[in-house]
Amino acid sequence: MPKGLKRYYGRGDLHFLTFSCYRPLPLLGTVWARALFVQALGKMRDRYGFRLGGYVVMPDHVHLLISEAPRATPSQVLKALKQRVSRDLRKRKRCRASGQLALPFHRSGGGLPRFWQSRFYDFNVWSAKKVREKLEYMHLNPVARKLVSHPKDWPWSTWSFYARGKAGLLPIDAVPL
Repeated sequence: MPKGLKRYYGRGDLHFLTFSCYRPLPLLGTVWARALFVQALGKMRDRYGFRLGGYVVMPDHVHLLISEAPRATPSQVLKALKQRVSRDLRKRKRCRASGQLALPFHRSGGGLPRFWQSRFYDFNVWSAKKVREKLEYMHLNPVARKLVSHPKDWPWSTWSFYARGKAGLLPIDAVPL
């Protein structure tokens, strides 16, 4: 772990995680890539048993609000998630003829050496006030980036669950607000 970076696990806190695509490029810039990410997130939740309190998948980064998993730290969960998404997108890239996802991954002739930045931001969320703050930040991110004019128009987030009580792309484990 880099010098000065501290992670606090084992307290039962929720964790607000932020991680970016390499350099950060819009490698999740297609509907198909974001859908694949959400699908992989659901599989990782099933595998590790963490509670998923919120998420937003942006073209070049992701925010998650998760609990600690019974069998792994958030770092281990995130490592597995990032590997799964990277592998699945690389594999699918070769299989898709439509050209919707054309990622310049590293091959002998150049391209990107990786899909994700190696580090991530982890903030322990210990109060209902901080939960609300992080969820609002996540849900307003697509608006701030001018991708949509209202959070309801960005389906790759948990906005509809919290604002309207509607199921989104993944079942959400409600967190105390």
